[in-house]
Amino acid sequence: MSTSHAPAPLPRVPMLALAALVLISLISVAAVRWSGMSVHTPDAPPVATRLLRFEDRPDGSIAVIDAASGSLLERVQGEQGFLRGSLRALARERRMREVGALPPFELAARADGRLTLTDPATGARLDLESFGPTNAAVFARLLTLNKNP
Repeated sequence: MSTSHAPAPLPRVPMLALAALVLISLISVAAVRWSGMSVHTPDAPPVATRLLRFEDRPDGSIAVIDAASGSLLERVQGEQGFLRGSLRALARERRMREVGALPPFELAARADGRLTLTDPATGARLDLESFGPTNAAVFARLLTLNKNP
C-alpha cells in the first residue's frame, strides 16, 4: 500500500503577516528617500588636516606634494593599488566636471577616528576607514610625513 504525501500547505496568516511586513518596510524606505531627509551622520570635527596634490611622473611614480608649502613629501612607486585606485576614482570625477589637477585634495583625520579624502573642487569624498585599517593607513601616514612641528 503506497500513499503519497503532499506537502503541507503553508499557514496563510503567518505568510500574510510576513508579506505585510516586507511591504511596510519598502514603503517606509521609499518615503524617507523621496522626502529628501538626510540619513547621514554629520562629520566629527577634524583633528588634523592636510591639503595634498598628487602628480603623475614620467617614471610611473606618483608625487605627493604638500599644497601649502609646495614641498615634495613622497614619491609613491610600485603598485600601491589602494592609493592609485582611490586617486583614479577622484581623477575620473574631475575629468567629468572638467576640473584640472591643480586644486588640492583635503585629507582629514576626524575626532571619531574616521579618515576622509575630499576633493573640494568636485565635492567627491572617500571615507577611507571603510576600506579597512591597512588601506586607511596608506593615507594616514601622509598627515604627518615631513611635517614640521
